[in-house]
Amino acid sequence: MKKIVFIVTLTCVTLTSYGQSIADGLRLGTTDITGTARFRALGGAFGALGGDLSAIGVNPASSAIFTRGTTSFTLAVDNYESDINYFGNFNTTSDSDVSFNQAGGVFLIEANPSSKWNKIALAFNYDRTLNFDDDFFASGTGNISIANYFSEFAQGVPLDLLQLQSGESISSLYQFLGEQEGFEAQQAFLGFQSFIIDPVNLDNPNNVTYVSNISGNSFDQEYLLRSEGYNSKASFNLAAQYDERLSFGLNLNSHFADYNQSTLLVESNDNEESLITNVRFENNLRTLSNGFSFQLGTIAKINQNVRVGLTYDSPTWYTISEEASQIISTSGSDAEGEFDVLVNPRVINIFQDYELKVPGKYSGSFAYLFGKQGLISFDYSYSDFSNLTFRPTNDPFFQRQNQAIANTLKGVSTFKVGGEYRIKEWSLRAGYRFQESPYQDGQTLGDLTGYSIGAGYNWGNVKFDFAVDRSEQDRNQSLFNTGLTSQASIARNNTAIVGTLTFSL
Repeated sequence: MKKIVFIVTLTCVTLTSYGQSIADGLRLGTTDITGTARFRALGGAFGALGGDLSAIGVNPASSAIFTRGTTSFTLAVDNYESDINYFGNFNTTSDSDVSFNQAGGVFLIEANPSSKWNKIALAFNYDRTLNFDDDFFASGTGNISIANYFSEFAQGVPLDLLQLQSGESISSLYQFLGEQEGFEAQQAFLGFQSFIIDPVNLDNPNNVTYVSNISGNSFDQEYLLRSEGYNSKASFNLAAQYDERLSFGLNLNSHFADYNQSTLLVESNDNEESLITNVRFENNLRTLSNGFSFQLGTIAKINQNVRVGLTYDSPTWYTISEEASQIISTSGSDAEGEFDVLVNPRVINIFQDYELKVPGKYSGSFAYLFGKQGLISFDYSYSDFSNLTFRPTNDPFFQRQNQAIANTLKGVSTFKVGGEYRIKEWSLRAGYRFQESPYQDGQTLGDLTGYSIGAGYNWGNVKFDFAVDRSEQDRNQSLFNTGLTSQASIARNNTAIVGTLTFSL
C-alpha cells in the first residue's frame, strides 16, 4: 500500500444530491422565547395583552394597544451549558454570547373623533427568534465504527467511479462525483481513498460491494460539534382599534437565518485485523435561509378586566442555500509498515437551493387585569410539525424525507403563563412556559420548560426592564444520520440576562 498525502487546490461544485434531514427542518421550524425583557419576564404570554414591541410577533393586534408612539432596544447575554453522556462517559461544555436581541418602534395615527375607529398603528419590530450557538463534546467507547458510515454510502457504487484515472486528482474526481453522481458517491470516494473501505473484488471495475478495513466492536471516539448563527424575524405591522374594544392587526414577516456548523470525529482502535487504527473526519456546513410569512390577529376587551386574543400564523416559506466541505485523514499499518493518508479535496460543495414549508400555528390568549395594580396572562398555541415539508415535493429524496417527517413528528402544544405586579413606578414579573416535543417518541428532542423573572422601572417617557430567563431541554443526538448513528444524550440549559430600554413620545 502506498503512503499518500493529498493536498489540492480550491474549487467549487454544485451538487445534484441532498443532505437535508428532519433536524435541519426543525432548526428553522422551532423558536424560543426572545425579545424585550418584559416580554421574556412574562414567559411570552402576551397574546391578549399587547402594548409591547415583541408582543407584535405573537399577535399583530398588539400595536393598537399602545397609547403613545414607542421605540425599544434590547440587549441579551446568553449562557449555555450542556451535560453530555456518551456510552457512560460524561462531559460538560459551556459557552456565552452577547447579542442585539430586539429593536422596533410603533407610530400611532389618531382617527377622526366622530369615528369609532380610534386609531391606526404602524409598527416595525426585529426579534432574534432563535440563537444557534452550540458547543458540545462527547467522548466514550462506542460499538459502531465510522467505517459503517462510508460502507453504507458505498454499497451500489461502481468501483471505477472511485478510482483515480490518468491525469485525475483527488479534487477533480471529488468534484466530478458531486456534479454527476451526488453526495453519496462522494462519501464512498472518501472512504475508499482513505482505505477505510475496500471493494470485495479489486480487479472488477464494476464491483459494487465493499467491506470495512476496521474490525471489532470497541472504538474510542471523540466528537466535537460547534455551531453559531441565528434565526431572525422582521415584522412589518398594520393594526387598528375599533370602539376601544376590538383591535385587529396584520403582520408581513421577513425571516432570515445564518447557520454555521463544524463537526470533528476522532476514532481510534487497537482491534486485531484492523488495517486502519485512527480516523479523523471533519465536516463544515453553512446554511443561509430567507423566508416569508404573515399573521392575522385580534384582541377583544370583554370588560374592564378581561382580555382575549386570537392569532393565526401562516406557514413560513423558506428558500435555503447550503455549502459544505470535508476532510479526512487516517493511519494504520500493513505488511509494508505504518502509513498515513490525508484526503483533503479542498472543494466547496454548493448544494442546489431547495425550499422548506414550516407549518402554520393557531394561538389563543386570555388575560385578567387587576386594574392598574397587576395582571395575569395565559397563552396557548398549536402547530402540527408532521406537516413540515421539503420542496420540490416531486423530488424522490424529498418524498422520502417528507414521509419520514410524517411518520416521526407530531403536533405541538405550547403553554405560556405570566404575571405582573406594580408598586408605584416599579413592576415585578414572573413567567413559565412549556413546549411539547415535536417528535412522536419524545426522546430525540424532549419537552422544553422555561422559567423567568424580571423587573422594570418607569420614569414616564423612559422605561428600563430587566429579566432573567432560563430554559431546559434534553435531546439524544446521533453523531451521523447514516452508519454511525450512536447517540449522545445531552441535557442543555440556557440562561439569558436581558435588558430593554424603551422610549415613549
